[in-house]
Amino acid sequence: MVIVQGRSAPDPPPPELYSPGALFSWPELQAMASDGVLTQLYQRGYLPPGTRPTAQLRARAASILIRPAIRQRVVAGRMTAAWIYGCADEPDRLALLVDSTRRISSLRSTRGCTLHEVHLGPSDVVSLGGLMVSSPLRTSVDIALHVEPERAVPALRALLGKPELGLRLRLLVLAVEASPRVPYKRAALTKLEYLRAGPAP
Repeated sequence: MVIVQGRSAPDPPPPELYSPGALFSWPELQAMASDGVLTQLYQRGYLPPGTRPTAQLRARAASILIRPAIRQRVVAGRMTAAWIYGCADEPDRLALLVDSTRRISSLRSTRGCTLHEVHLGPSDVVSLGGLMVSSPLRTSVDIALHVEPERAVPALRALLGKPELGLRLRLLVLAVEASPRVPYKRAALTKLEYLRAGPAP
């Protein structure tokens, strides 16, 4: 809510994200980006110049690549979620989590995505821009466990460096230690030790 001379005014509408559809085709959007009329956010998602990317906008841009029929059955996770939170480079392929209670076989044909069958609890998922995304804590735990150190450590440092995400290193260490027995736990704790030691020189 915006206050104008003592009166409340409606919040401004959210920035528009343009994608191929009835209004513009993909070649038209690409041409407008070449002319500087739009800027590419991710793949087929475009923004007006000067628009600040947000987690909601990144999530909306990622959702364009996911078939509507399965959009509510998958969760953007790992480095894709880190990118959505503004803490990693944009992914070449979307990392999508599928709860183990769902059938993953029907999703195998999803293009441009990597599927990971996992167990998801109620607190592991948030909704952003019409897409389900792993929570900051779940994202950080998954990155520590499953992503190689050279990509994981900078992303984890960036996630921990955003106060609005509510992460603490001690909480992350406890969450990794409490993870079910997995072969990558020791390596994950080693990555977190790098974070405890502070930024790389």
